Amino acid sequence: MGRNVRKKERLAYLILFLCIGWIGFAQTQITGRITQNNNLPITGANVLLKDSTSTFIIGYSFSNINGIYELSTTEIGHFELSFASLGFKTQTLPIEIKTNQKALTIDVTLKEEPTDLDEVIISVEKPISVSKDTITFKIKYFTNGTEQTVEDLLKKIPGLSIDSDGTIKVGNQEIEKLMIDGDDLFEKGYKILSKNMPAYPIEEVEILKHYSNNRLLKNIEESNKVALNLKLDEKSKRIWFGNVDLDIGRDEFYQIKGNLMNFGKNNKYYFLVNGNSIGYDATVDIQQLINPMHTDEPASIGDNKKVDNMLNLSAESLNFKRSRINFNNTELASLNAIFNPTEKLKIKPLGFFNWTKTNFYRNKVDDIHSNDTRFINIEDYKLHNKNKVAFGKVDVTYDISNTKMLEAVTKYNYGNFDDGSNLIFNGNSTIENLKYKNSFFDQKISYTNKFNDHKVLILTGRFIHEKTPQNYNIDQFFYDTLFPNFSNANNVRQQSTNQMQFAGFNAHLLDRKPKGHLLELQFGNEYRQDQLNTKFSILDNETVIDTPQDYKNQLSYLVSDLYLKTKYRYKLGSFALTGKVDFHQLFNTLKVHSISTNQSPFFLNPSIGFDWKINQKNFLIATFSNTTTNAKILDIYNNSVLTGFRSFSKGTGNFDQLDASSIMLNYQLGSWTDQFFANMFVLYSKNYDFYSTNTLIEQNHTQSQKIVTKNREFISINPNINYYFKSLSSNLKMDLGYTKGEFKNSVNNSNLRRVISSSYKYGLELRSSFKGIFNYHIGTKWTTNRIETTIDNSFTDNISFLDLSFVFNENLNAKLQSERYFFGNLNGHNAYYFLDMATVYQLNKNKLSIGITGRNLFNTKTFRNSSISDIGSSTTEYKLLPRSVLLKLEYRF
Repeated sequence: MGRNVRKKERLAYLILFLCIGWIGFAQTQITGRITQNNNLPITGANVLLKDSTSTFIIGYSFSNINGIYELSTTEIGHFELSFASLGFKTQTLPIEIKTNQKALTIDVTLKEEPTDLDEVIISVEKPISVSKDTITFKIKYFTNGTEQTVEDLLKKIPGLSIDSDGTIKVGNQEIEKLMIDGDDLFEKGYKILSKNMPAYPIEEVEILKHYSNNRLLKNIEESNKVALNLKLDEKSKRIWFGNVDLDIGRDEFYQIKGNLMNFGKNNKYYFLVNGNSIGYDATVDIQQLINPMHTDEPASIGDNKKVDNMLNLSAESLNFKRSRINFNNTELASLNAIFNPTEKLKIKPLGFFNWTKTNFYRNKVDDIHSNDTRFINIEDYKLHNKNKVAFGKVDVTYDISNTKMLEAVTKYNYGNFDDGSNLIFNGNSTIENLKYKNSFFDQKISYTNKFNDHKVLILTGRFIHEKTPQNYNIDQFFYDTLFPNFSNANNVRQQSTNQMQFAGFNAHLLDRKPKGHLLELQFGNEYRQDQLNTKFSILDNETVIDTPQDYKNQLSYLVSDLYLKTKYRYKLGSFALTGKVDFHQLFNTLKVHSISTNQSPFFLNPSIGFDWKINQKNFLIATFSNTTTNAKILDIYNNSVLTGFRSFSKGTGNFDQLDASSIMLNYQLGSWTDQFFANMFVLYSKNYDFYSTNTLIEQNHTQSQKIVTKNREFISINPNINYYFKSLSSNLKMDLGYTKGEFKNSVNNSNLRRVISSSYKYGLELRSSFKGIFNYHIGTKWTTNRIETTIDNSFTDNISFLDLSFVFNENLNAKLQSERYFFGNLNGHNAYYFLDMATVYQLNKNKLSIGITGRNLFNTKTFRNSSISDIGSSTTEYKLLPRSVLLKLEYRF
């Protein structure tokens, strides 16, 4: 009965969205050609469809390289069609669209009108303008005054989307950086800026296509990167300004946020402070600031080099707002500046300091049933984290000449972590404590020499040192069956140190041929040395009883990778074929205690692909690659390590190189700036060798050892569709997905068993862009997960939301956000509802405002979900932050 109700509910959602969708399909297509007096086409002309009073913009478009424009509307009646382009006189034509009229063709010839730039800005202001690789949005045409932060503002820009974790995407691609007036402060750590900087000084948002991080690579490298640039209004330049935001509620709930800025021509300053106890994570992913990842970026050696901790005590990731379970007290300060002492020299210092205390609460029931093993574990878990992080960076760029540039980046990070938990495991009270430190030093120097307009050489050197010592204690002894001779033991301790040194050099030549072909050659060497020392001790109170040899590691692992990378892109009109071969000669040395083992494998990593712009609306990319990867330190350590209060693991003890191949296909219909945009991404990979596990499971502990086995497959299919309904002033987004993975493992010394994991997702969103008092954002998503092995588990979850915003007048606005979570694998209470709200009233426009913020207004106290694995299922209940109502005061200066 319940399953039928859920099916009917899903069907009702689908019918609702499809009915809304069909309303907008009775359209009129307006097309034409824009030319000059000599019949030459005008590229990038702005076409605006306005109402008959020329007050509201109903639709917009741009002319392509042939002067052709195209726009659609579902409106009928009398309108004005306006054509504008820099250097030409604007022309406005009255038009009439009749009922059931499907097409309307209007050609226009614009007259030249040489005009000073200032006059053009005054007389012709376009909501959207295009200039080569830059798309500019005048934000006043897309916002309604409810936007508090840069992130709120960017959510209103067509083509931009913000994930729940703050990741900014243009279409389906994450941005490379978020700049202010052309200068970058945070690189991949841009979420610190977007989540904290106020929106009010922003006048324009620029989307920069085919972006190059190195200015000397522009028009030489084959770049598909995108970046955003925020342009400030004139009154916010060359002056000190900012805001202070204070939120206070009952039960010690508070938030204090301040921004102080000065963006001059030669010097820029941005200071940020944030303190809160409302669950808000102002840092988001701090690793993106400390060690950003740049995929296929010239001069990016060492980006993926870091130390992986042996164990962590942290709150798990949920498909749920982290702010609802994050009992925190956080203080953050970020000091950033850009200095230009001379025209050739730019210095960018950054200082970041974060103090955080967090608590996390959950109850968990694990139902384990695999082969002949069956038991239930119950955990009541209370986690406490205390973190202190200090990070500093200095980026120095020196333009030796117009064709030569030197850049040096120095980073230092220090973290001090004190984590502990109070755990009741199957009725036994247990206390865990993990104390560790992290120190990280990174020096990178890059020299760029542009020989001519088509050829450039980049020389890069980098040195990294990172060290993470850990001390882990448990005040219980759960391992009687592993160590039967120590009946008097009552606690255990593990001490470990994992440190890494990396040094690398890379020479990268890019040569753009006359017909657009591109040759790339890279030669270099990467040297990495890891040292891992672990010691597991069994104690009676403070007395060490034993340190078992099989639970002690002392090894050094050195890898020297001498490589030559070749890549050639052959361009034939709108079709391009790219071939790539990487040659690697490795020198591996593993030293365990005093015994050394050496290996010198040689391998190739080839790939081939193409990209084809079929026409203005259709774009196809495909690649095939074969890769060989080398084992890492955490793959090859030879003795057991405690990785959790009841889990041990160990590596293979051997050198391994693993082979895999993959096929990627991406098809794009339209562009994210079009009324209709669709994208299909398909990935298939096969691992001919892969790391699996042989796991021994008992109720009080597990032992897992890595093993190398054959043949693992994975496929992922992700289509999504965006359609803008002009009649509804709303954008419909459909997001679908299917993944399936197949691998093998062993449990309790069984033969290798086949495990199949699959997932389906299907969701719809509808977001309005009304100019009036009211806007909405509604959506729903279902996810079905399934595991097939000796057992067969599956369930379907649903997340739905409805956000409403109201702008009553220029001084008063309000927002309501509601969510519904449904879990199909839970018995009893399986649906949860949440409501948040915020309202702001401006006492003094652009100076002083007050408001009220409410979170979890339904006061939902706990939240349960379920998960499945190849050895059973789990049901977890989380404690949530209670209802909070905060008074808000913001002052701008």
